[in-house]
Amino acid sequence: METIEAIKRFVRVAELASFTRAADQLGLPKASISNAVQQLESQLGTQLLHRTTRKVQLTPDGQVFYERGKHLLGEVDELWTLFQGDDASVSGIVRVDMSYPLARNVVIPQLPDFLQRYPNMQIELSSTDRRVDLVAEGYDCVVRTGQLADSGLVVRHLGAMGQANFVSPGYIQRYGKPEALDQLSGHWLIHYHVSMAARFDAFEYWDGRHCHRVPMKHRIVVNNTDAYRAACLAGMGIMQAPLMGVHYLLDEGKLVEILGEFRAPPIPVSLLYPQRRNLSRRVRIFMDWLSDILKMHLS
Repeated sequence: METIEAIKRFVRVAELASFTRAADQLGLPKASISNAVQQLESQLGTQLLHRTTRKVQLTPDGQVFYERGKHLLGEVDELWTLFQGDDASVSGIVRVDMSYPLARNVVIPQLPDFLQRYPNMQIELSSTDRRVDLVAEGYDCVVRTGQLADSGLVVRHLGAMGQANFVSPGYIQRYGKPEALDQLSGHWLIHYHVSMAARFDAFEYWDGRHCHRVPMKHRIVVNNTDAYRAACLAGMGIMQAPLMGVHYLLDEGKLVEILGEFRAPPIPVSLLYPQRRNLSRRVRIFMDWLSDILKMHLS
C-alpha cells in the first residue's frame, strides 16, 4: 500500500507539474510528496522528474512510469470495488468540471438525492468559464458546451441547450424594444470574450440551416457568465444565452425575451473523460447519473 500511495503522489505531481500544488490538492505536507517521489526514484534506480526552481518536468523514464502508473491506479481502484454488490457501498471522490449555469440550475439541486443514494461518495465540483485541462488537473470528467476540438478524450454527446435573446425592462424603457433585425443598428450588444479564440461580439441567429452574424456596437465586454447576466440586468445591452439559466429571471420579470424568431443556434453539450480501459465504478455511476439528469434539460 505504501508503494501505491507513493505512485498516487507522483502522478499528481506529474499532472500538476508542481509539488506544491500536488500537496495542496491532496491535503498533505509538501515534504511527504517530495519524499514519496524520492523513494520511488531510489527503488526504480532512475530519475522520474527534472526539478528546477521554476518548474517540474517528466523525464523520458518518468513519462513511461506515469502512463503505466496511471493505468495501475485505475486497476487498483476497480479492484477495491470488484466485490461490492451494493452500489450504495461505493466510495471515493469524483472530480468534475462544468459551466456555472449547469452546476447551479441543474446539477447541484439534484446532488442531495444522489449523495443520499451513494452516501460514501464525495463530489468535487468545479465551475469556471475557462476550459480546464482534464488530464493535467486531475478531473475524472468534464461537461463541455460548444463545438469540441480533437483532444483524444472520450466524448459522450448529451444534447443541446436552446438559446434566446434577452434584455432588461430598464433597457426597453431607455432604448425601446427591437422588433426586427434591421433595428439592431440602434441597439447595444453585450460582448462576451472568454479568450481571443472565443469572442462573441455579434448578434447571431439560426435560420434552421445556417448561422448568421449581425455585427453590433457595445459598451461593455465581459469574460464570465455572472458578469454577462449582471450587465444585462443592469440594462447595458442585449444578451444571448441559454434559456436554462435564466428561466427564473423571466418568471420574476427581471428579463424580457426579444426577437424570438431570431434565436442563436443551440449549444451542443458533451461529457468528456480520459481514454481509460477500466473506469472506476464510482466514476461510471456518477457519469451515468449526470448524463441522465442533463438529458432531461436538453433537446
